[in-house]
Amino acid sequence: MISERNRIYAAVAAGALAAAAAGFGIARITEAPVATNMSAEKDRAPGDTVKISEEGIRSSAIAVATVNAGEISAAIPASATVEATPDAEAVLTPRAAGTVVRIFKRIGDPVRAGEALALVESRDASSIVADRSAAAARVALASRKVARERMLVSQGVSARADLETAQAELAVAQAEARRASAAAGAARVTGDGRSVAVVSPIAGRVTALAASLGSFVAAETELFRVADPTRLEITASLPPADAALVRPGDRVELTTNDGQVVAGRVRSATGVVDPNSRQATIVVAPSAGTSILVPGQLVSARIFASAGAARTGLMIPQDAVQTIGERTVVFVRIPGGFRAQAVETGIRSAGLVEIRSGLRSGTTIATTNAFLLKAELEKESAE
Repeated sequence: MISERNRIYAAVAAGALAAAAAGFGIARITEAPVATNMSAEKDRAPGDTVKISEEGIRSSAIAVATVNAGEISAAIPASATVEATPDAEAVLTPRAAGTVVRIFKRIGDPVRAGEALALVESRDASSIVADRSAAAARVALASRKVARERMLVSQGVSARADLETAQAELAVAQAEARRASAAAGAARVTGDGRSVAVVSPIAGRVTALAASLGSFVAAETELFRVADPTRLEITASLPPADAALVRPGDRVELTTNDGQVVAGRVRSATGVVDPNSRQATIVVAPSAGTSILVPGQLVSARIFASAGAARTGLMIPQDAVQTIGERTVVFVRIPGGFRAQAVETGIRSAGLVEIRSGLRSGTTIATTNAFLLKAELEKESAE
């Protein structure tokens, strides 16, 4: 009886084990594939190799590139700000106090050089016009007096001294007329003599507007700002030691926040250190791609200093360098996958890393999304 019962228990246990094994097998077969498509291809043995097919590389968006040796210049990274050149931005103010009666432009509107943006009705404008008219009248009177004296002198009626006095008075009147006319022109007095115009000296776009219709404004109050977005310069801040290596004409790469690269050249250096920031200022002139830059924008600058030491070496994208434990590695392309190769790194600048040892020129490595290979390798080690 006991042996019969034991046989029944043994049969039940064997059935349970068979069911568990079948369930595990079904679970392994129906398990969802890994998003990187690597698990079906990789070697299950621990090591530095990750097996992955060409299809897996494409679906994982892993980029590969060939490493080439070249000259490593003293590439100095710096933060920089895009600014309008000094002659590409204008602050517009009325030349006389008065009331804003017309506004012709709004923020963002294009402006031509010499175009009026607003009118300010002013009593000072009337005084300026009156002075100009009075000066013109004095010139006319002095001219007639000179003509009369010249005729009298020719007839012997008047002394020549009287003619010379009349000519001097005419010269004074003409000088006063020129002064009054220049004052009216500088104040931008309108033809009706009631208002002064707020005129832009440059072409560009309105970037700021502080004028309000009907408001009273004092003379030289800022009403508009106009800037030409195509005339730009970039100011970069560097430590004094790095700034000493930079020379006018050195090549510069400017990188925007969205990854776009703009070429440029060093135009000048201030040669002094700001007492507050303890940084030196380098002025960069963009040579192309200014359409993607706007005043006030922050960019990353990479200055290739001609006075710095240059040597031959390897520079690879920073995304290609990964850390596994205490090792710094890159993933070298091999048949059927990638192999983690230990390397020694050097300087890092503007998204690039110098490789001092562990990698040869002509080697194909993983760059973009190389971290997926690292994750797969670490998962294998954990398993």
